[in-house]
Amino acid sequence: MTDRELEQKLAEAITRAAPDDLEAILSRCGAQNGSVMEMKELKSNGNIIDAAITEVKPKGKLRPWLAAACAALALLGAGGGGLVYHQSHAVASVVSLDVNPSIELKVNRGERVISCAALNTEAAAVLFDMDGGADLKGTKLDVAVNAIVGALVREGYLDSVSSAILISVEDSDQARAQRLQAELVASVDGVLQAQAPGTSVLSQVLDADAPATEYMAFNSGLSAGKSALVHKVMEMNGTLALNSTTAFDQLASLSVEELNDLLEAGETRIPIGKPAAASAAEAYAGTLALSSVTSDVDPELDENPPHYDVELKTAWGKFDYMVDAFTGEVLSGQKDLLNTTGPGSQAPSGTMLSEAQAFDAAAEHCGGQYPELGGYNILNIITKLDWDNGRQVYDVDFVIGGYEFDYEIDAYTGTVLKWDTDYKTPAAPDPAPETPAPSASTPSGQDVGQDAAKQAALRHAGLTESQASNWKIEREWDDGRLEYELEFWCGTTEYDYTIDGYSCSVLKHEIDHHTEYNSGHHSGSYSNGAGAQPSGDIGAEAAKAAALAHAGVSEGQTTKMEVERDWDDGRLEYNVEFDVGRTEYEYTIDGATGAILEYEQDTDD
Repeated sequence: MTDRELEQKLAEAITRAAPDDLEAILSRCGAQNGSVMEMKELKSNGNIIDAAITEVKPKGKLRPWLAAACAALALLGAGGGGLVYHQSHAVASVVSLDVNPSIELKVNRGERVISCAALNTEAAAVLFDMDGGADLKGTKLDVAVNAIVGALVREGYLDSVSSAILISVEDSDQARAQRLQAELVASVDGVLQAQAPGTSVLSQVLDADAPATEYMAFNSGLSAGKSALVHKVMEMNGTLALNSTTAFDQLASLSVEELNDLLEAGETRIPIGKPAAASAAEAYAGTLALSSVTSDVDPELDENPPHYDVELKTAWGKFDYMVDAFTGEVLSGQKDLLNTTGPGSQAPSGTMLSEAQAFDAAAEHCGGQYPELGGYNILNIITKLDWDNGRQVYDVDFVIGGYEFDYEIDAYTGTVLKWDTDYKTPAAPDPAPETPAPSASTPSGQDVGQDAAKQAALRHAGLTESQASNWKIEREWDDGRLEYELEFWCGTTEYDYTIDGYSCSVLKHEIDHHTEYNSGHHSGSYSNGAGAQPSGDIGAEAAKAAALAHAGVSEGQTTKMEVERDWDDGRLEYNVEFDVGRTEYEYTIDGATGAILEYEQDTDD
């Protein structure tokens, strides 16, 4: 008999006998004198479970409706449910995830999800592909949390360079809450390192037995976790003493990123918020009446001056604005776009360059910076006319000597406005130089040496040599290119760099934040809050569920499902592959936590 069938039979029995008062019935049954008979192996549908059955010995005659209800419970207990069923549906912990969407998960003692609820309209959109959260019912907590974090990334809530997510665990058992907090933080951080590495993970533990007023939960659409964070900001800025619902509502409308910035800066004022900042920028730009204009807002409340960076996306280009975080004054940006850059505005004086002329300007600049690349053919040339902050520009891209160049050229003057380069695997040159193509700052063919590679990594990381420890440096060749592989630590943060052995340019880098320093750390391992690596195996089914939840599809929609258990650098992983129509999905799932380490999605046109 399935859980759903048990639930239906229990509900029907109670409905026939009495009003819907299950909790009262259970409390009355539990109050009777009786003896406990422990059943070590009680079989139900082929599964062995542990159970305890209370044999009730009433002193007097039971009321008819109570006897019927208890009989129904006893009947279900004999079928494999009973108290086990009740315990599996009793809330032990409440976990909330807050960015601006607020999502609440209720969890039983077995750390399985009982319910998943969206607390605001933004959260409802995040959970839409999971049937409003219903698809997560019965899944393990860490798998459900990882699926939600993946959806937050897909919906764009964690794509700014300073995004933040708050994980809160509310439980009357504080030891269990602390353990869940550490496990969830490690799991979520693993997901974000792969999908949104700029995101900060904040966490806290709440006491479920504390009075509700302690968290200032005036707003029913707010999680206890975010309410507690708002409470901390009010305590800092002095509005807590006033018990001000107005101040609470103003702060509650801010994102976790904004609230965290206020705490870090010790700011006592309340900012205008991202929607108001976007409106201020649009009013200044004169685009409020245009529904086609969209905005991206990034709070920078811990900078001087505290402000919001607002990017307006229009049909004729993107425009950047800086808005004072407390007054709403626009500090920088182009005013009255419709009169200066919009449709019907006057073009700059002079004649617009052709694409060929724009490319010539970029190639001339490249030749001046890298004269040693003169012997290579220029490949993959792409030139495109675009708008940037009200100015027409050409975007010019090409590859030469294994280097990929990106240029932005003024469409009227030919001035180089921006440029950058990135080393790629070189194609065969014509004619072929005898040594790899160096940068403008390094003599041709000269090995920069281990110390120079070390300093290049430190400069990129923004650290001094005294701040770094536990160095590992290897000199090696990759596809004919000399490289230095460097690994070092700063506190609990691990840095991995690949440095070009001729130019000192940073070819690859990776930063991993850990909750504890681990001198024996190697790629693929990590430490949790207790100083030990995660243990256990979630199993192939849980790994498959994590991938399906992230992709937002059910197993019935898939074909060619394959799940492979593997080890990579000491870490247990599951490789999950499946197709949905013409789209192929590939996932790498952490075998201990259910975290999504890597994923690819490819559609066959």
